Amino acid sequence: MEPAKSVSLGSSLLVPSVQDLIKTQLGVVPSRYLRPDQDQPIVFDADVPIVDLEKLIDEATMDSELAVLHSACKDWGFFQLVNHGVSPALLENMKTQVQEFFNLPMEEKQKFWQSPGDVEGFGHLFVVSEEQKLDWADLFFLVTQPPDLRKPHLLPKLPLPFRHWRTTPSR
Repeated sequence: MEPAKSVSLGSSLLVPSVQDLIKTQLGVVPSRYLRPDQDQPIVFDADVPIVDLEKLIDEATMDSELAVLHSACKDWGFFQLVNHGVSPALLENMKTQVQEFFNLPMEEKQKFWQSPGDVEGFGHLFVVSEEQKLDWADLFFLVTQPPDLRKPHLLPKLPLPFRHWRTTPSR
């Protein structure tokens, strides 16, 4: 087996967890989370584009589905992928495990805190200055593929379901 490659995905300054900020009962959202320069979101009733992977790999329907994919990426920036072969049970299990992680007490989640200068772990991504505007959210970021980019030092800290999922080879 080859030694692990050293690849940097960037770095991030450590900032307080949003969940910790909420517990302090600030009364107002801190200014670094406010974005008055951005337009308010426009809410409209429309269907999210759906891309069918089976149609993308079938020569008879590939061209028309590529047009759907192109339009979804160009006009929306995202889409729902169907017929991808990932079992609904696996997706639901992963969703449940992620929710259970975020429901852990903060003391448990802090065991997974990002290391200074790294982006993997619990926290925020790509915080590069103290003045930077931040999203009002915490996240948990892991590199899972390719396996040689995984960070073994994180594995012993991960809750059991994530350790199993993360170390299971892809097929």
